[in-house]
Amino acid sequence: MNEKTARPMAGVFSPVVTPFTANYGPDTGRFVRHCRWLLSQNVGLAVFGTNSEANSLSGDERMALLETLVDAGVDPARLMPGTGCCALTETVRLSRHAAGLGCGGVLMLPPFYYKGVSDEGLFRNFSEVIERVGDPRLKIYLYHIPPVAQVGISRSLIERLLKAYPNSIAGIKDSGGDWEYTKSVIQTFQGTGFDVFAGSEAILLETMRAGGAGCISATANVNPGPIHRLFATWTEADAEAQQKALVATRAEFQKFPMIAALKQAIAHWSDDPSWSTVRPPLVELTDGQKADLVANLNALGFQMPGLA
Repeated sequence: MNEKTARPMAGVFSPVVTPFTANYGPDTGRFVRHCRWLLSQNVGLAVFGTNSEANSLSGDERMALLETLVDAGVDPARLMPGTGCCALTETVRLSRHAAGLGCGGVLMLPPFYYKGVSDEGLFRNFSEVIERVGDPRLKIYLYHIPPVAQVGISRSLIERLLKAYPNSIAGIKDSGGDWEYTKSVIQTFQGTGFDVFAGSEAILLETMRAGGAGCISATANVNPGPIHRLFATWTEADAEAQQKALVATRAEFQKFPMIAALKQAIAHWSDDPSWSTVRPPLVELTDGQKADLVANLNALGFQMPGLA
């Protein structure tokens, strides 16, 4: 395998939640403000990920929001937009657009509608995307999330893709929930420049100790500073205590539908109720759930400093 420059996008990334207006259109003003806040907390922007409600957004909406961020002065090198769709041609269109804007990478789901697809079929899909985009700036971070997509990324598929496209296949977000798989991918591809990001800060310390690149986590939307601190200081004496605190905070969000809970926290701590809106088929938290979430987080001393 060809050597590549390692760790071009190491760190903590947030699959940025997408704010909506009352009629469920993307709210660009709130979107830009939230992205700027995350960047101020040293967190990169994995826009159009699972917790961005990406699969409820059209391709045109995604491209318009991405252009809005770049036009607002956001450094595209800190952007890792999700571009993986069920339709090959849509994945190509979104990936070409992101690479053309200079995004540091793209986070690519496998085509997930058909289940039980073979590695051969997945290889052909990713190969066609790379060939059709035809842009050396395209850096793909594979998105392994079989609990949701039910289509996973095997180590043998990664190996084949790296051999064929060493300059395009940059890494993976592992949201599989199987630490043995995570560890084995890190160990198998150590030294190749293939970066492994945990899908949750709950295993960030383990991931860093094993040689991973960081994490791409839903709760980086609301707890970015402490998550980045652990990434930056994982060799320090208090790393275990930091990890324990991160797990406790994440556990409170996991008691509720995650996307609605993230948006409710932003709505509460920014004193902006409009942030709670989710796009159908999702629904907002009930009044009781809202009260419980805030009370539980307050009990932990949770804060969102600097949030506008």
